[in-house]
Amino acid sequence: MPHQDPTRPIESPAHHQDLRVVLDWILAGTDFSEARFRDLCTWSPHGLTSAALLWAWSDEPTLTARFQAARKIAVRAFGLTEWTARTYQAFLKLLRAWTAVLAAALVLALRRRMQAELTDRFLVRGYAVFGVDGSRLELPRTASNESRFAPRPKRPKAVRRRGARDQAARAAAARAKKANSPQMWLTVMYHVGTGLPWDWRTGPSDSSEREHLTQMMAALPAGALVTGDAGFVGYEYWKALLDSGRSLLIRVGANVRLLKDLGYARERAGLVYLWPDREAARLRPPLVLRLVVAQGPRHPVYLVTSVWDDRALSDAQVIAIYRLRWGVELFYRQFKQTFGRRKLRSHCGANAEVEASWSLLGLWSLCLHGQVELAHDSIPASGVSVAGLLRAYRGALRAYRSRPEPGESLWERLSVAVIDGYKRSKKTSRDYPRKKREPGIGAPEIRPATPREIELARQIRDNHKARLSA
Repeated sequence: MPHQDPTRPIESPAHHQDLRVVLDWILAGTDFSEARFRDLCTWSPHGLTSAALLWAWSDEPTLTARFQAARKIAVRAFGLTEWTARTYQAFLKLLRAWTAVLAAALVLALRRRMQAELTDRFLVRGYAVFGVDGSRLELPRTASNESRFAPRPKRPKAVRRRGARDQAARAAAARAKKANSPQMWLTVMYHVGTGLPWDWRTGPSDSSEREHLTQMMAALPAGALVTGDAGFVGYEYWKALLDSGRSLLIRVGANVRLLKDLGYARERAGLVYLWPDREAARLRPPLVLRLVVAQGPRHPVYLVTSVWDDRALSDAQVIAIYRLRWGVELFYRQFKQTFGRRKLRSHCGANAEVEASWSLLGLWSLCLHGQVELAHDSIPASGVSVAGLLRAYRGALRAYRSRPEPGESLWERLSVAVIDGYKRSKKTSRDYPRKKREPGIGAPEIRPATPREIELARQIRDNHKARLSA
């Protein structure tokens, strides 16, 4: 690459030294003070974290083979002794005990690095925009994974007729069998400007992604804007997000009722309110929102945002930001398909969570380093090829002992990890046999506020002003 990093060796004698430069760059500024290993432990926090990242980057077919490959590189690159965690069981036991501490320290370092190294793409339309969405990861069918991640089967309702009872019993057995297929639910907070993750939560396959969003709010920068699809609706969740000082941009459908002309705020075009009857009965204030309608490919798309002023965020910008939310779907495809984590390999539920955490940290750190390297050549985040990055790093992993041939060094491979400019044809016109025809989510119910609701809203507003002035 034309850019010359002073920390980069001019001529790497072997691939493992390039990998050490990368890992030192990733871990620079990581505070490991909370990780206090025993005096007799042969691992250091820095060495264990480096080995865990190498373990996540490896494309070996089994977890044990990934560890063996990662350990060899760590021993050669960082000068670890041959007695350092020679078995996969010892490595995983230590990693399971310290993943929470090491991952928390590394996450903070990666976030700081994103803001420092990718400043020009951290904000979108003046906001730090984050998309949130959930997906499921497949797991091996083991008793440990089933007990930890499978949802509890629902009890069938009691029936009187024998034939109906038998039919209900068979249906319940079928549901129970399907429920015992273990899957891990993963909710990712995705930074739209850089295309990199910011936070995540895991849980059983019936976990609530809205609860996961609530848990991740505190880690968002002040003034951030969170965008999500129609699954992230609800008064409690929206109010918690707004009370935390963040903004929202959510798609709404037929499962949402909005009011207009309530008079709680100064009325303007597009102003609507979310105020369920239950919250009104509890004398809780309505949420003041702005409705923006965009024309989708088949149906209108209804968006609500807490940014009332269209001078701060115009309707066109609202629509553009929501379109960028699609990047979280692209991240899941990269994580599952390109990175190969559609199905995790751990047979123990606790190990599966460790595997998921380091897989996400591995992909995050790998893509962050590659994006910063390519940013020196003015390659935007959308132009970085994750598959190309994986070829570069994994090529160095496989040939860690040898000296790179011309054109095969890690840095030269990174320089070409760019999406080609070939314009591919649209696939929407192809009549695939298994093409999904999902129904639209419909339009939200929007009705004028009743006189009783207007009066109640006025009382709540006056009481709120009185408390502020007291």
